[in-house]
Amino acid sequence: MTTIEKEWAERVRAAAAAGTGLCLRGGGSKGFYGREATGEVFDLRANSGVVAYEPTELVVTVRGGTPLAELEALLAEKGQYLAFEPPHFGAGATVAGCVAAGLSGPRRASMGAVRDFMLGVKLLDGRGEVMKFGGQVMKNVAGYDISRLVAGSLGTLGILLEVSLKVLPRPVAEATLRFELDEASALRRVNEWGGQPLPVSASLWHEGVLHLRLSGADAAVRAATARLGGETLDQAAASALWVAVREQTAASFALAADEVLWRVSLPSTAPALDLPGRQTVEWGGALRWLASSGDAARIRARAEQLGGHTAAFRGGDRGGEVFQPLSAPLATVHRRLKQAFDPAGIFNPGRLYPEF
Repeated sequence: MTTIEKEWAERVRAAAAAGTGLCLRGGGSKGFYGREATGEVFDLRANSGVVAYEPTELVVTVRGGTPLAELEALLAEKGQYLAFEPPHFGAGATVAGCVAAGLSGPRRASMGAVRDFMLGVKLLDGRGEVMKFGGQVMKNVAGYDISRLVAGSLGTLGILLEVSLKVLPRPVAEATLRFELDEASALRRVNEWGGQPLPVSASLWHEGVLHLRLSGADAAVRAATARLGGETLDQAAASALWVAVREQTAASFALAADEVLWRVSLPSTAPALDLPGRQTVEWGGALRWLASSGDAARIRARAEQLGGHTAAFRGGDRGGEVFQPLSAPLATVHRRLKQAFDPAGIFNPGRLYPEF
């Protein structure tokens, strides 16, 4: 154990003995997400740095407090990147925060989610014990995949000391196409294109305009561009667009004082939400962002009717229900996992659900 790990283990054991909740915090860039944070603030940024990077093996291992921007800059030097395109939501974003939030950017539908790139973790649990899961190769996982389990856990299972991630080479070529289409036509098109051998890496629909990003070999991108038509954006405008979508700085994500930004996950072929508010559609129709002051129960009911679920992503009452209420079987699984990793319930109490 490193000096920091020993110090943190002692603090965790003391908190568990006293029943003191710990609010785990890295850069604080995603503090808006989930239920309201409670407990004594535990700053995790001191545990920073690259442990190992093997560009030829497409794997990197870093400590949890490593700035996300620092890791991405290191990968860029070797022409590589985090293919799930994680949002930062602030200059202080850390790797552990990226994994704990479990959020992916515009490329998620074509490349996979955070959990799909998790190879291994070193975790400090609620007993003050350091545990290792997985490794540094995709075939090193046996039994229950804890490395993927922590993705999206919002720090409720333990402190991420180290993370091993699969990385990929950056695409050789990219192009972004613009089409003027209504929502129904856009949903139909992206689903049709998604079933064809096209190098689609992202899609975005908002207010009658569909943007489609193509990524891959130069010949494949050029052929797809010629086949699909539309207006081709210049590279600077295209890059700015996808960063604005990833970081939610685009105007469509701005909220009035009484609005909530809902994250609605649906089957990609689901029809329009038909709810009051401003809508932005990503991931080939599988992700619908809804900025609305409408009734929460109505929004959740509509998502369920369409075969999906919701989360109150930004705004609204952070002390109430933020995520889709769990069914009884799922609540039991969550409760047992929490008991196994954090028996005293000290890590980010209530951040996911009120009871754990």
